[in-house]
Amino acid sequence: MKKVLLASLIGLVSFQSAAQEEIKFAMEATYAPFEYVDENNQIQGFDVDLANALCEELKATCSFHNQPFDSLIPALKFRRYDAAISGIDITEQRLQQVNFTNAYYENSAAFVAIEGKVNSQKALVGKRVGVQNGSTHQSYLMEQMDGVTAVPYASYQDAFIDMQNGRIDSVFGDTAVVAEWFEKNNKLAYVGEQVTNAQYFGNGFGIAVNKNNQELVDKLNTALKTVKANGKYQVIFDKYFGK
Repeated sequence: MKKVLLASLIGLVSFQSAAQEEIKFAMEATYAPFEYVDENNQIQGFDVDLANALCEELKATCSFHNQPFDSLIPALKFRRYDAAISGIDITEQRLQQVNFTNAYYENSAAFVAIEGKVNSQKALVGKRVGVQNGSTHQSYLMEQMDGVTAVPYASYQDAFIDMQNGRIDSVFGDTAVVAEWFEKNNKLAYVGEQVTNAQYFGNGFGIAVNKNNQELVDKLNTALKTVKANGKYQVIFDKYFGK
């Protein structure tokens, strides 16, 4: 009987050891090339590949959950997910609500419009500019560009469609995301220079985590440092941005 019990206990311990930790990542998957849903209804993108690489280093499994962008931080605060990786700018305002890993992507922002419609950022005064609801782009327009109407959207896909149909005059988004749109429409043009205001965009993208889970932040930072050192990060970066 003792041998049977001992064998059972050993088996239970072995099973628990083999069971990998799951890290539940939330993201808004309409933000190519960082995250998007492919033809097989699977979430793909730079953030997905990076998260998988981090999980591999941590001997954990990743799961990805598509959520509206403006719900990501509230979902972390209520512990619905472990982390959010979705092209999220690290800002002082967000740091009051969640913790962030070290930056994993240096970011800037850009205005885009139909070619010939808007010739400068000053010309945006009195016009309607599409942004993702809850984004730093929305905050920037509302706080730094008087006279410009920020039109919030659940996704940039909707904003892009409305711009093509003339319902808004421009869209303001992350430079890497905006660049993807030029591959779908050759009638687009940048409006002015890239925006690098450090208050909104200069700290880079980070992975957001509940404020009471510093342990996970530390683990992710260690894994991020490792994948940058061993070249895995560069391989992923080149896959999406090495054009």
